[in-house]
Amino acid sequence: MVATIGLTGLRPDPSRASDIASPPYDVIKPGTPLEKLLSEQQSSLFHIILGDDPAGARDRMLADGALVSDDEPAYYVYEQTWPGGQRTGVFAAAEVSPYSDKQIIRHEKTFDDKVKGRIGMRRATGLHIGPVFVLTRAPIGAALEQAKKDGPPVYDFTSEFGGYSELEGIENKVWRVPEQSPTGQAIQAALATEPLYIADGHHRYHASLLNEQTHFLCYVTEEAVIQAYNRVINGVRPFSEIAAELPLQPVESFRTPPKHSFCIYTKDGCWDLAAQHVPDDVVGRLDCAILERELYPKLGLTHDMIVDPNHFDYYSESALDEMKAAVDRGDYDMAVALHPVSLDALMAVADAGLEDPEIVMPEKSTFFQPKILSGLALYRYSNR
Repeated sequence: MVATIGLTGLRPDPSRASDIASPPYDVIKPGTPLEKLLSEQQSSLFHIILGDDPAGARDRMLADGALVSDDEPAYYVYEQTWPGGQRTGVFAAAEVSPYSDKQIIRHEKTFDDKVKGRIGMRRATGLHIGPVFVLTRAPIGAALEQAKKDGPPVYDFTSEFGGYSELEGIENKVWRVPEQSPTGQAIQAALATEPLYIADGHHRYHASLLNEQTHFLCYVTEEAVIQAYNRVINGVRPFSEIAAELPLQPVESFRTPPKHSFCIYTKDGCWDLAAQHVPDDVVGRLDCAILERELYPKLGLTHDMIVDPNHFDYYSESALDEMKAAVDRGDYDMAVALHPVSLDALMAVADAGLEDPEIVMPEKSTFFQPKILSGLALYRYSNR
């Protein structure tokens, strides 16, 4: 199945890991307090992943000791703890292979244009920094727990982002496991028994394919919590022009709706909208697919517009207030909350895609919570 190796490259000095670690680049929205906070912190990974001079920022952080080189291949076991939950996984370098090999299994479509910036940053720095979040059915839990018993963590800190990130307050612990150690060998052997399912980071993996890398940086876990991936929308036609055509039911608050229905918020009110038809196929019955099929055409929206920030932006299920604020400011005409996709539904689509590569979930279907911090391991990749 999937061959993995330990990571080499750069990693934070243990005393500065909390300053360097950053939310993923794709949740740092321009003009937000989070972006301002990170841009003002000179040791933040922000300056490499979103700054004007990624290579210069890398060199500066190496020179001042914030980042250190590590050329001994190692796996990094990563535990996140938050109120009411905990998740453990491992950072590794997994072999890049075409989707047709059925080793790396996707469930979403990707766009070449969306990865150009990521490829440019990788080529400028020689590093793959943003890990691809992947799921496995391999029995890796025992080896990861053994890593925790083998010695103290190299990193142990609580995330602090001024209250502007969903990663705020999460306890992070990381154990370094040399690839050639008994535990490293156990992790490597377990991971080799099953394919990897991309949960989050389809475009990061797609960048690895287009960049002709031999391996890609990934975070592998058996555990996942999926939130709804909600959206704020500017239609070609405003919602007020089509509202009378829809079977809307007024509701008191903007919240996560039941399955196969949608909660809509505008400056004029809040409504539930039930799906009119739920087909049997694994993709067509997803709420995000129903929404695109039943609502978007009425708004004058086409499929290619869903990645256009003039028409769409996306938020996690826990950011309902932020969505309302975007509408209240006039940035967007309406906000739509969906019911989260189940893990079973995701795996059903991924498995169906093994036989028919055209079977994938619509873009922006899932949001895995919590996200993974970037910057705990910066992988120095090789090309084919």
